[in-house]
Amino acid sequence: MPQVFNHLMATGRRKTSIAQVRLVPGGKGQVTVNKKSLDEFFGGQDRQKTSVTEPLKLVEGSQKFDFVLKIVGGGITGQAEAARLAIAKAMVKLDSKNRKLMRAHGFLTRDPRAVERKKSGQPKARKRFQYSKR
Repeated sequence: MPQVFNHLMATGRRKTSIAQVRLVPGGKGQVTVNKKSLDEFFGGQDRQKTSVTEPLKLVEGSQKFDFVLKIVGGGITGQAEAARLAIAKAMVKLDSKNRKLMRAHGFLTRDPRAVERKKSGQPKARKRFQYSKR
């Protein structure tokens, strides 16, 4: 493994969620989100919990670090996917050999989809008011 920094950081975004991750060396592979455990933060949302931890399962050296996440904005799915992107980016920063592995699983691709803004003269972003000819 190449040079290890005291605190390695990375950022991930999804919709309106922003996740910042800090890798703390000498840990046991624990994930902390906003000073809460992963189970506490996401509750019974198993899909979101597995989404966050997917990149960690691919890399064998991930158990040597603790992952401290700070997440703001958005809903639970957006937050989970922003966290997944941040963790994947951090693992690539840690060792560039992880890039190919993360890319193959699609963890390094930022999902650009976001809510389209509402336009004036329409009830929603694309929906039109009913047109009556007579």
